[in-house]
Amino acid sequence: MPIPKAQSPTTDVVLRHWREAVPNDRLAHLVKDATRGLVRALTMRLAEHRVSFGHWAFLRILWETDGLTQRGLSLQAGVMEPTTFAAIKAMEKLGYVERRQKPSSRKNVYVFLTPAGRALKGKLVPFAEGVNDIAVRGIPAADVAVTRRTLLAMIENLAAEEAASQGATRRMPSTRHMGRLVAEAGNGTRRRGAQPNP
Repeated sequence: MPIPKAQSPTTDVVLRHWREAVPNDRLAHLVKDATRGLVRALTMRLAEHRVSFGHWAFLRILWETDGLTQRGLSLQAGVMEPTTFAAIKAMEKLGYVERRQKPSSRKNVYVFLTPAGRALKGKLVPFAEGVNDIAVRGIPAADVAVTRRTLLAMIENLAAEEAASQGATRRMPSTRHMGRLVAEAGNGTRRRGAQPNP
């Protein structure tokens, strides 16, 4: 069954790029474009309930494992702790989560869903399932299964390579560190290109 023609002019441009201009370009770019489409579709639906895509990631984790530390949430979401802290503060103001200590552990602060945060699961999960259904519309189930296996293998390969390089010279830089590196590179370029004073 053929996949229906895209309605969006932007999508038409993306598809033409992949089918005509660079049909054999790197998989990373293809995965990025597919991810962008999935994120945009879900973001539009989440907005109906005033939930940002960033908050969605943390809600999904807490729906499965409520009562995590900020560090635990960061690790599971794959983001830096300052990002998690900002999201948790915003979600607290919205009434979706609360921070508190456990009687058994006064050292750490844990993040718990409120009843309102828990109730969002029944409203938002169907949106995500619907977006996934739209994404695979017209694709045979066997092809979807192969795609899942392939993507999982790619994730595993990349995770193994990252684990092997931990402690070596290559590490995932923080956003702040990356900003400094970029700023230093820009300053170096300006210094090299600067004309001496007469």
